[in-house]
Amino acid sequence: KILHIHQEMYHLIEPVKDELETVEQIIIHYKEDNCAEIDYDRWLDRFPPDPFPRAGLDENDVCSLLYTSGTTGNPKGVMLTHRNNYLHALSAMHHLRVTDRDVYLHVLPMFHVNGWGSPFYYTANGATHVCLRKPSAEAIFTEIIRHNVTVVHMAPTVLNSLLQYNAEHHPAIEQDVRVVIAGAAPPPAFVERVEKELGWEFIQVYGMTESTPLTLVSVIRSQLGGLDRDTQLRLRAKAGFPMIGSDVRVLRENDEEVAHDGKEIGEVTVRGHGVMLGYWKNPEETMKTIRNGRLYTGDMATVDEYGYIDIVDRKKDIIISGGENISSIEVEGVLYEHPAVLEAAVIAVPHEKWGETPHAFVVRKADAAATEEDIIRFSRERLAHFKAVTGVTFVDELPKTASGKIQKVRLRNEYWEKLGKTERFVN
Repeated sequence: KILHIHQEMYHLIEPVKDELETVEQIIIHYKEDNCAEIDYDRWLDRFPPDPFPRAGLDENDVCSLLYTSGTTGNPKGVMLTHRNNYLHALSAMHHLRVTDRDVYLHVLPMFHVNGWGSPFYYTANGATHVCLRKPSAEAIFTEIIRHNVTVVHMAPTVLNSLLQYNAEHHPAIEQDVRVVIAGAAPPPAFVERVEKELGWEFIQVYGMTESTPLTLVSVIRSQLGGLDRDTQLRLRAKAGFPMIGSDVRVLRENDEEVAHDGKEIGEVTVRGHGVMLGYWKNPEETMKTIRNGRLYTGDMATVDEYGYIDIVDRKKDIIISGGENISSIEVEGVLYEHPAVLEAAVIAVPHEKWGETPHAFVVRKADAAATEEDIIRFSRERLAHFKAVTGVTFVDELPKTASGKIQKVRLRNEYWEKLGKTERFVN
């Protein structure tokens, strides 16, 4: 019934505000004089400061209604309960070693899966929050230095921009910093660059809105401390092992666990205190996603001999070429090692002989001059030939959601449209 909005965002609402069927009041934060809506501070001053009785809450009542990003289909409203959020905070604060001495910089927007979870466990410990309205590499470094920031959560694309900025400007940061990355696990070389060039501790996590969100964390456990550095880097670049309170298993189509050999691929499933109540007013999708008490994530993965889970792709993004499963994430990881590649996304495209093959969309670094033949040859030298890209499209930028996720469904649709095909990838 009430829409709270910042003055800077009001221009997005103004053209459609008369079409909002349920909104009765629009309250503006930092209202400008020429805006006719209600000013937040004046609205707040109308109420007495005295305590007031609060409605009773049950731990199973819905606390948060969060929408999925829509990278593979239409967004769905995820219902998370007070119990979900509370118990997840206890688990996450332990694994991320949160204390009241931490200073947390909000780089991610609050609608990002690795952004909205963090206020619960940092606030619970009395950590300091520093908000960043418009993130840029320069602004992030400025705030880290100004406020003595000790921990940040961000997407790999943002961290990549920080590495580039650091290489050019060399900002001086004296305190220890932990950087928590969610999303596609990076190649081990990326982890090493962060720790060597920035001097920050790299922590990879995995989760999704439907699991409140985090379920896996990738740090080196004490019993594996004797492994060589290359092996440790490979482990830390994976999604990781289950956090407390999350039973995470990678299952075959028959719901049996895959072999812990780092090769067999199955679907990541989660059972635990973070699993959502369901999708808002969408029982059909809820039943598809939660079966026998387990959340089926749609992410495909392997499990290695140490129990570390490695996400190889979204179920809908796996490339099947000549009967072989190819992880687009693995191919992208190799392309990121090319000195001219700033960003890369790999999709399946039709092939007369093999059914489909990997095709790369590449954003080149400034002043880089790599050709399609260069990229193809580079991938063939580092991958089995059936996994190597067979074509490259150079673009100025990759389509992304507001949270920074690459929208492969748009890349697929646009590619097929150029072929003159009528088929559409809708999921």
